Amino acid sequence: MSFAAAERADLCDTFLQVGPDAPTLNDGWDAYDLAAHLWVRENRTTARLLIMVDPRRTEELLIRAAKQENSFLRLISLLRQGPAGVSPFRIPGAERLANTAELFIHHEDLRRAGPDPLPPRGLNEAATKALTSALRRMARLMFRKAPFGVDLVIPGGETISVKRNRKVGIHGEP
Repeated sequence: MSFAAAERADLCDTFLQVGPDAPTLNDGWDAYDLAAHLWVRENRTTARLLIMVDPRRTEELLIRAAKQENSFLRLISLLRQGPAGVSPFRIPGAERLANTAELFIHHEDLRRAGPDPLPPRGLNEAATKALTSALRRMARLMFRKAPFGVDLVIPGGETISVKRNRKVGIHGEP
């Protein structure tokens, strides 16, 4: 099982443990909103094209529609099954490329929120490798507007040079 697939299963388990009203680190979103976002992202890909026009409003409307159409438990069940129909997320390799970081980050958004946040998880070698690979793919986009060079330094691992002019180093686990 890929890291992304395992993370999907673990995230769905966490959703069921905390319930729909649990807070997240995503400003203004509860667990139900986060689950709807993840489901919409994979299953309403044509509607998401409107996000380019008005990102915040479109995301709100799509999340609201997903919640009106599906109970929290149904959304988690659908999310656990993965993308349906003709979703581009069903293309072989898309889960690894598009969801490794997305699912991990949002799982941490759910785990670390609220009055009793859970500590960061320890990462095994396979998880570190998967997240480092995802970070390497995303880094240029994430720091494209940075007015300085950036090195991402993974403890005991590699350094990912994002930009090569004057630099700042960011040290930490992926």
